[in-house]
Amino acid sequence: MSILNNIPMNRRPTHPGEMLREDFLPDFGLTTSSLAEAIGVSRQSVNELLRERRGVSPGMALRLAKLFGNRPEFWLNAQRAVDLWEVAQLIEDEVKHISTLAPA
Repeated sequence: MSILNNIPMNRRPTHPGEMLREDFLPDFGLTTSSLAEAIGVSRQSVNELLRERRGVSPGMALRLAKLFGNRPEFWLNAQRAVDLWEVAQLIEDEVKHISTLAPA
């Protein structure tokens, strides 16, 4: 059994790239290049994430969590929220027609 959350989200959740760009990089004094070097990925990969043109993969979540001392789930949950919201906008009309089942 699950707990229902019927409160609709009226705005797109914050993308993890925005979190990195606006909060983490300034707080830790990092640049795109220094972040890329610190986590062992290309500058292009970091740049695409910061510009919200790329999502956080499990591998990237592990790297970011290690660097910033938090959990990979933090990054993956932020990405999941964005992904679900975007898909919900795309298929909203299709989902409206699906009836919720009640337990037998």
